[in-house]
Amino acid sequence: MTLSVAHAREDASPMRGLLPLWVGVGVYALFLLGGNRLLIDPDTMWQVTVGQWILDHRAVPETDVFSFTMRGQPWISTQWLAQVVFAKSYALFGWSGPVVVSAAAIAATFALFTKFLNRHLSESTTLVFFAAALVLTVGHLLARPHVLAMPVMVAWVCGLIAAADRRDAPSFWLLPLMVLWSNLHGGFVFGLVLIAPIALDAVVAAKANARRSLVLRWAAFGVAALIAACLNPYGWNALLAAQKILGLGGALPLIMEWRAADFSSVGPLEICLLLGMGLALWRGIRLPPLRIVLLLGLLHMALSQGRAGEMLALLAPLALAAPLAGQIGGNEVLHSRAAPPARGVLFAGLAVLVMAGTFAYASVHRFEPHPHSAPVAAVAELKKLNLERVFNDYDFGGYLIANGVAPFIDGRTELYGEKFFVDHNAASGLMEPENLFRLLEQYRIEATLMRTQSAATKLLDHIDGWQKVYADDIATIHVRKTGAVHTAEPAVEPKAK
Repeated sequence: MTLSVAHAREDASPMRGLLPLWVGVGVYALFLLGGNRLLIDPDTMWQVTVGQWILDHRAVPETDVFSFTMRGQPWISTQWLAQVVFAKSYALFGWSGPVVVSAAAIAATFALFTKFLNRHLSESTTLVFFAAALVLTVGHLLARPHVLAMPVMVAWVCGLIAAADRRDAPSFWLLPLMVLWSNLHGGFVFGLVLIAPIALDAVVAAKANARRSLVLRWAAFGVAALIAACLNPYGWNALLAAQKILGLGGALPLIMEWRAADFSSVGPLEICLLLGMGLALWRGIRLPPLRIVLLLGLLHMALSQGRAGEMLALLAPLALAAPLAGQIGGNEVLHSRAAPPARGVLFAGLAVLVMAGTFAYASVHRFEPHPHSAPVAAVAELKKLNLERVFNDYDFGGYLIANGVAPFIDGRTELYGEKFFVDHNAASGLMEPENLFRLLEQYRIEATLMRTQSAATKLLDHIDGWQKVYADDIATIHVRKTGAVHTAEPAVEPKAK
């Protein structure tokens, strides 16, 4: 009785129901202040360049126009709309634009996430889930298209789960979200896949006499969602593009964000899993069978692919909120007691403060990509050489595209394919040294741009026919030069220093 009274008093607070707002503002401020961290991925650079190409040509790419190894090969960008947003914001505000857009998308994601959970769970429980989700996703929160699609993903799954909780079918008003998602990021295919298990959960939990009607309504929604997903410049081909990525086979484990979870040292995923299992054992939590299946599916994805950790963190709590509410305590009365006019004034005031703070901070703080992934000085020297065939480090591809230099390889792994990517990785890392020399000859490479500390760079220092012409702490340039003989540690030509 005492607990119920205390809970009712908490719900009666005038600020009750505003937790999503405070979470959104706090997350936005956090990522704005740490904005340079959003720019540490070199892929951001080529995303902006592709977006600018789309704006300049008023068309989406159908073939590769950026590399020299795959030029003219079929390639589509299922992220075209996000790339345009990044390019336009960059053109208007420099790197402040992509940072602000990404921080706003992340803030919206967690505000929607918190709002849904807070409908079922207490504020304290909601904040625990929020903290866990933030910790699990922070490593993949970057100024890249998937971040702009994250609030759409959360809103889409909230709609599906809410319908299943009501033993009902989703509203067709959700379909514009699928249209938007299919133009922002290729992950929309996962949104389509989720329809079936959530529909099955709703049907199984419904009354027997309502199941047939419910099956038909979910099926109609599924067909409509599939049609909505094809409302993009590439139509059906956007769905098939996801298959190319998943078909990369041996290349995926070589990409950091696609690697399986590593438990050789204690990390956020292990801590969250152990705490979750401990809570389930302590409280004796029981879940509907199909929610368990959905949870295990998300967990399997997170364990097998590091980048799927964000789906586990953001989507699993949405599926578990309603079943957990009756077992660990949930909200029993209306969330908000604040009068609508007061809430409107609060929202307007916060919006003005956030905008003013953004402009003030952006005017005194310089946002720029991390220099570790941007070989600025080396590429400036490389462009003076007027060479067309450069063998580059994988991480340098995005910077080369952004600076008008055709790369050997870049972050568009689905374009290059499994064999090409694996061969390049084996060559640059000298796992198979003969691969390096084969690729240098096969593609008639005129120069190499590799990390100074890479194994391939160290080897080329001692290979006849290659002259080191530039080196700094980040990158080294070797050019093919007949007659160059290296019998000792080669020196950099004085004029190139």
